[in-house]
Amino acid sequence: MAAPDEVYRAVTRLFAVVIVGFGLAILIVTIANGGGPAAAGFWLGLIFVGLGAARLYLSLRKGA
Repeated sequence: MAAPDEVYRAVTRLFAVVIVGFGLAILIVTIANGGGPAAAGFWLGLIFVGLGAARLYLSLRKGA
């Protein structure tokens, strides 16, 4: 059985990837429906991608 710290790190990384995926999906749907840089969905998607990527970076940077 994996140590609790290893499970926590793995789940944190998994959630970070899921958040990036949600952000990309929001961006794709917004752009496909004719939204541009002024659309709320565009900015919301960018925020999700940025936060997910930052969380993933921080979890990987700490040396696992």
